[in-house]
Amino acid sequence: MHETPFPVHETGRFQYNDEGPTDSPMPPVVLLHGMLGDLSNWVDTVERLSENGYRVLAPIIPVYDFPISETGVPRLTQHVHEFVDAMGLDSTILVGNSLGGHIALLYALDHLEVVDALVLSGSSGIYETTMGTTFFKRQDREFIRERTEMTFYDPVHATEELVDEMFAIVNDRPRALRLLKIARSADEETVTEQLSRLDMPTLLIWGQDDIITPPDVAEEFRDRMPTARLHFIDKCGHAPMIEHPDAFNELTLNFLSELAETAQVTSPSGT
Repeated sequence: MHETPFPVHETGRFQYNDEGPTDSPMPPVVLLHGMLGDLSNWVDTVERLSENGYRVLAPIIPVYDFPISETGVPRLTQHVHEFVDAMGLDSTILVGNSLGGHIALLYALDHLEVVDALVLSGSSGIYETTMGTTFFKRQDREFIRERTEMTFYDPVHATEELVDEMFAIVNDRPRALRLLKIARSADEETVTEQLSRLDMPTLLIWGQDDIITPPDVAEEFRDRMPTARLHFIDKCGHAPMIEHPDAFNELTLNFLSELAETAQVTSPSGT
């Protein structure tokens, strides 16, 4: 995992960032990274949201930690459920990118009473253009570079360090097998027909140039989720919070402000 400026806390088997006031009137914001992501994906978002008065929790999604027989999106969703329980949260706002968005959707479908709102970005769950089984087999470094660059509109974000990391992962058989199993599981665990059940406020933030979950995926999420609104970010790929953190964070903060205003209006003291 790349280092972050925030301390990584440990509670039981959970590792996570926890920033911002614990007495915020708004539900804690839980950030869920993607399959090949880590806590460093959320550095700017943790900083902006916490300094604006929100408690922000970002757990490490343990994609390599479970026995191969358990590895898959359902087990990772169960891990998030156990994390929310361990933190004693009875309400949350889930923010998920890529696989993290898929996990957020599955968790919300099973725990409607706990999820007050969703922010999804490049989420799987309908369909995605997967890296393919060849990505998880031993390949030359240039092939891995090309695949890593697909994540971004601007290939400058596919740094030498990131390419080296991806190359090391796909050449580590136990980790590569788990990634392949999760990718297949994501294809199987579609939520398309269940999205109409998710009527909590939902913000979709999508890269206009996302190759992995293209814009038509975002539009289908918007059309199938009763209250979803969609914002595209130009010149942006699959990870808006990395490529365009200012735009991503501004959209998220505006959404959270609206939620706070609505909560004030509908609370007994606000009537």
